[in-house]
Amino acid sequence: MLIFSALVAGSFSLGSMAANEIAPVALNALRFWLASALIFVAVVATGGRLHVVTHASWRYLVLGSIFSVYFVLMFEGLKTAPPVSTSAVFTLTPLLAGLFGWILLRQIMTPRTAFALMIGAIGALWVIFRADILALTSFKVGRGEAIYFIGCVSHAIYTPMVRRLNRGEPALIFTFGVLVAGAIILTIYGWSDILKTSWLELPSIVWVTIVYVSACASAATFVLLQFASLRLPSAKVMAYTYLTPSWVIVWEIALGNEVPNALAFIGVGLTIVALLMLLRDEEKLTD
Repeated sequence: MLIFSALVAGSFSLGSMAANEIAPVALNALRFWLASALIFVAVVATGGRLHVVTHASWRYLVLGSIFSVYFVLMFEGLKTAPPVSTSAVFTLTPLLAGLFGWILLRQIMTPRTAFALMIGAIGALWVIFRADILALTSFKVGRGEAIYFIGCVSHAIYTPMVRRLNRGEPALIFTFGVLVAGAIILTIYGWSDILKTSWLELPSIVWVTIVYVSACASAATFVLLQFASLRLPSAKVMAYTYLTPSWVIVWEIALGNEVPNALAFIGVGLTIVALLMLLRDEEKLTD
């Protein structure tokens, strides 16, 4: 999960460098097709039965639509929002997922987990508002962060919807169905953007980002997540989301980009406290 969170963080740093060079819908349409191809190879290699995805295929269209909204709005938000503050918005997802988990599945979290998520949310808001008390009290949130927050709401809905709509299909095959559905939806919706894109003239950073988000931030993270989910309690897996802003700072330093001011690190520190609280809570539960 440490590797998982580091790879996810890379999509924020690289995405911010490529977001203004290509339409988000066009980038993600190609990204979904490439990720689908990689998962297809994995399914075939493991002897999976692809015909399963034809059963109640409307479910994949629903989930593919929800997931597509998340990724498109992520890159739309990265056009103006710094990677660190955008990744801080991402740490609000577990809290939102808990809310939608209760609405859709009537899942109830423990008071300690809820408290830890609130601490993480406070830390995230501190980073989002760039450690500016006046901006925080007047709720002056940046346009990019606001756009990405809507995407994170979509991501939070996706998590419980997977459990609700899955009918026992293997994880690889179910993911393949969602990715293909998302690719089809994005291709149809963004056809004009795809045609307008001068693919052969795109800067190299765009192609680096497309390959990275397809192979590392999609296919590889999926494998890592499945590996961890089989060996760690779900709350512990979710907790590692809070490491994303810290990893983004490492990526930003490595890429020679601007890093947040020192006060913003207070918020990052709070997200790490939330992580430790969630891990400690889970260790007590498993003891």
